[in-house]
Amino acid sequence: MTYKHGVYTSEVATSLVPPVRVDVAVPVIVGTAPVHRLPEGSTAPINVPVLIHSLPEYVAQFGAPAAGESDHDYTLTEAAKVYIGRYGFAPIICINVFDPTKHTRDGTPDVTKVAAADIIGGVDAATLKRTGLELVEEVFPRFGLVPGQLLAPGFSSLPGVALTLGAKATGINEHFDATAIIDIPNDVNRYTDVPAWLKENNLTAANSMAFFGSPLLDGVAEYGSIHLAASIAGRDSENDNIPFASPSNRRLLANGLSHGGQELFFSPREANYLNGQGVVTGLNFTGQMVVWGNRTTAYPAITDVKDSFIPIRRMFNFVGNTLVLTAWQSTDAPLRRRFIDTICDSFNIWINGLAAREFLLGGRVEFLQSDNPATDLMDGISRFHVAFTPPSPAREIDFIKEYDPRYLSALFA
Repeated sequence: MTYKHGVYTSEVATSLVPPVRVDVAVPVIVGTAPVHRLPEGSTAPINVPVLIHSLPEYVAQFGAPAAGESDHDYTLTEAAKVYIGRYGFAPIICINVFDPTKHTRDGTPDVTKVAAADIIGGVDAATLKRTGLELVEEVFPRFGLVPGQLLAPGFSSLPGVALTLGAKATGINEHFDATAIIDIPNDVNRYTDVPAWLKENNLTAANSMAFFGSPLLDGVAEYGSIHLAASIAGRDSENDNIPFASPSNRRLLANGLSHGGQELFFSPREANYLNGQGVVTGLNFTGQMVVWGNRTTAYPAITDVKDSFIPIRRMFNFVGNTLVLTAWQSTDAPLRRRFIDTICDSFNIWINGLAAREFLLGGRVEFLQSDNPATDLMDGISRFHVAFTPPSPAREIDFIKEYDPRYLSALFA
């Protein structure tokens, strides 16, 4: 031991750990882009996640439609134009699956040849290269961003793609949860047929939302899933990116709604029928088009509030993802009382802060003996019980009217 003489200082780790900020609105969008329109010599991003913050950045990375083509011909282009250009939110993560050398007709690049299998993707057995929705796994390692919403505009109306979106939204990188948004296909002609289509195709996941209808802007139809994702981001942005508020009754930046080429003029009763079947739609009741609906596709088969209400499901994702990222730095620390106190104190302060701002009604983190048998503790496994209550959306407001004869006395005043 070195001989010491004088005054010395040392440091210990702070007993409280600040939470890692998580944005559960960041959309990962799988679709098609006009990469064959990029300048000659450019490398087309095919089956590669690309982080985009602006429309010029999108065009530089993915190209722009040629004269005679529309944004709607390329799902990523429409997504960027609507989400970033019109709603003004960023970033988005784009995964283009259109390969001009593969998707051809008569020797020419043809984007209509992109199929469900391209969107779903997979992992090459020889190279282990991911494609399509499998690339969601690379988003966090590449960009340090947790996927918040998974979309495949247009293609998500195909049952196989819709199922895969829901499956990929749970357990991303084995630790994170997101929500998926699907579009209802145009060949489901009547809105009353939507619940049967969802059930027949097993599209009843708690982490999925379904949007019925195509928002119209000056008569041009756009994908509803993009608008719903942007509306969700707008709600979050108003609340410090805490996803406690429902997107329902949030303005859609569109002036109409259609389905299968027919314009829709829903009454509240018709829109509410869809809501009661776990479907979100658009409604113009007060002079502006808004998102209308609070339920995930799990409803009405599942009524557990954490699985059936969109904002509560998203709050569970938000809390869970935050817990993972914040506590990760404590992994492999000695399992002792100080370790337990640090985790409990840190997260209780965070939860109390959320409750103070009424993002939660209340919550707590506890280390309970009943959750931690001795054999698990010996094996290095510790469990913390996290209980919290996000507020439910006020989906129904009732006023009780009564005739009160006592006020007849006013006639004699």
